[in-house]
Amino acid sequence: MSRIAKDPVIIPDSVNITTEGQTINFKGPKGEMTLEVHESISFSHEENSLQIKWKKDDERAMAGTMRALVNNFVKGVSEGFEKNIKLNGVGYRAKVQGKKITFTLGFSHPVDYELPQTVEAKQENQTEIILSSCNKQLLGQVCAEIRAFRPPEPYKGKGIFIDNEHIVRKERKKAAAAG
Repeated sequence: MSRIAKDPVIIPDSVNITTEGQTINFKGPKGEMTLEVHESISFSHEENSLQIKWKKDDERAMAGTMRALVNNFVKGVSEGFEKNIKLNGVGYRAKVQGKKITFTLGFSHPVDYELPQTVEAKQENQTEIILSSCNKQLLGQVCAEIRAFRPPEPYKGKGIFIDNEHIVRKERKKAAAAG
């Protein structure tokens, strides 16, 4: 069993935390976020750490989840998160225009994707995009929605890959011998 909930979350100097009831507000150089802590979990905030506490043993899993969420929020507002998107296929390309990404993925029409408010896109070249955000969950959701346009396929290796994703290539089906 994991004992991650027992470790305190270390808060860097660049992050400001305020608490009111079961709500924790995080403010840092990369943005602001708010977390509503589960009612069965309590916490104590010292000057540079936050300790998660629970009352019963069956609440330990929720305490570990809340500790991981608090740690992700602290890391998000201080450093931020990044995901790399790579397009692999003949004619596959993307173009970033502000909060909109236009994909050419072999369909008869271009595919437009509107980014949420806290997600930023930076284009390396026509087939590589770097997405960044302070919210890890939202960033993962955006990547999953983009990947769903053309998931990687195992026969030709074409598709949208996230963070150097690797797929096992398959051999094509063989025709039955005529005889």
